[in-house]
Amino acid sequence: MPLFGKSKYTFVNLVKKKDIPHGLWTKCPDCAELIYNKALKENLRVCKKCNYHFTLGAQERISLLIDKGSFEEAESRLKPTDPLNFQGPKSYKQKLVEEKEKTGLSDACIVGEGRINGRRLVLGVTDSRFMMGSMGSVVGEKLTRAIELATSSRLPLIIVSGSGGGARMQEGMLSLMQMAKTSAALSRHASAGLLFISVLTNPTMAGIMASFASLGDVIIAEPKALIGFTGPRVIEHTIRQRLPEGFQSSEFLLEHGLIDMIIARKNLKDTLSLLLKYLGG
Repeated sequence: MPLFGKSKYTFVNLVKKKDIPHGLWTKCPDCAELIYNKALKENLRVCKKCNYHFTLGAQERISLLIDKGSFEEAESRLKPTDPLNFQGPKSYKQKLVEEKEKTGLSDACIVGEGRINGRRLVLGVTDSRFMMGSMGSVVGEKLTRAIELATSSRLPLIIVSGSGGGARMQEGMLSLMQMAKTSAALSRHASAGLLFISVLTNPTMAGIMASFASLGDVIIAEPKALIGFTGPRVIEHTIRQRLPEGFQSSEFLLEHGLIDMIIARKNLKDTLSLLLKYLGG
């Protein structure tokens, strides 16, 4: 006889819970906290628990830093081409079309003139959502023209770097030469006695960091940003040694003198405003 007089078998009705709609929550990659997307947006896409700064797109970054209605985009007509007729799992032409549809950008950079708390400046922003923010000929040309505009107009220059890729291999040497071109334009800007502030965000790597991003008169980074040339795992495999804790983080680089300050996103605009006031001429 079944225990306590129950039936020999127990039947359990499985009721399917109502599916939770997609796109409402984001998991923090640093502390694994689940964050309601509306709350994340209201906090400028920064995790309240661990202060992890999520990536911002170029347009979001401009809205955060530049006075409303003051930004005038420049060089928007420049579009990438396929000079090498590059073929891979996907052709370069196909990849460019997909990246444009995904991000709404024609390439990984927006430049223009605007104001921060009323002060004029030239701004450039790279966007890691478009082919990891890699620097092809259009990105290099846009940044170079922005630098030259700042020089000829005698305006301070700010470039916000968010590029996990370096030179864009699909363009070969035409991409590599952008490192030298942007650096040469910055040298002329410095010779004219004008200010360049470099803002490093997560991630700023490879050829971007090896050229214009490291040449600021003042170099600012957001907290916990990955900044370097080659990624930590590649370096460890190459030298067969464990790297120090926090290697290539903003905090590590500040401690070792590569950057000048770490500024939280909510304070970045006011900090830039003060630097423009005291150093911008």
